[in-house]
Amino acid sequence: MPQHYLTDADGTVRGPGAKPPEPAAGPLLPARAGLREVMSRFATGITVLTAGGEHAHGMTANSFTSVSLEPPLVLCCVSRVARMHSAIVEAGSYAVSVLGADQRDVARHFADWRRPGGLAQFDAVDWTPGPRTGAPLLGGALAWLECALDSVHVGGDHSIFVGRVLASSGTGGDPLLFYGGDYLRFDDRLRATA
Repeated sequence: MPQHYLTDADGTVRGPGAKPPEPAAGPLLPARAGLREVMSRFATGITVLTAGGEHAHGMTANSFTSVSLEPPLVLCCVSRVARMHSAIVEAGSYAVSVLGADQRDVARHFADWRRPGGLAQFDAVDWTPGPRTGAPLLGGALAWLECALDSVHVGGDHSIFVGRVLASSGTGGDPLLFYGGDYLRFDDRLRATA
């Protein structure tokens, strides 16, 4: 049987068999609604995933993270019914543009299902083809990665695309964040501001 250790808010470590604290008061929600509500309280950065090729496509995503430094791997999660899913599979690669605080309109553009398809959807933004994958890299982003598709894993109604990083670069600056269903930025005192 696993040993459980918990750390209290004051840093006190409680030993084996410790019981977790009582949950905060609030209504219990069905699993799907509850997950959506809880995850809206987890602040994340915002990226735009892109794939090049015949069916070039872009999509705003916050489900992105690093996996490994050796080898250099990252992952993104994409709904299996999204156009981005087939674009990544067909291209066998993808790129990630990490958005800066002043790129709310870019995030909204690539989250809008009514935007044009193919390369026409990139007419509204500054971009350049990635030198390793041809996937669009968005101008003004804080950082970029180009990835070869390393593996695909089923994760419920999404696929988890693990990419081997082929190239990366960055400029620095303030990030665009997603929290509570809205895009936010940090001001110079590190307070979230709308």
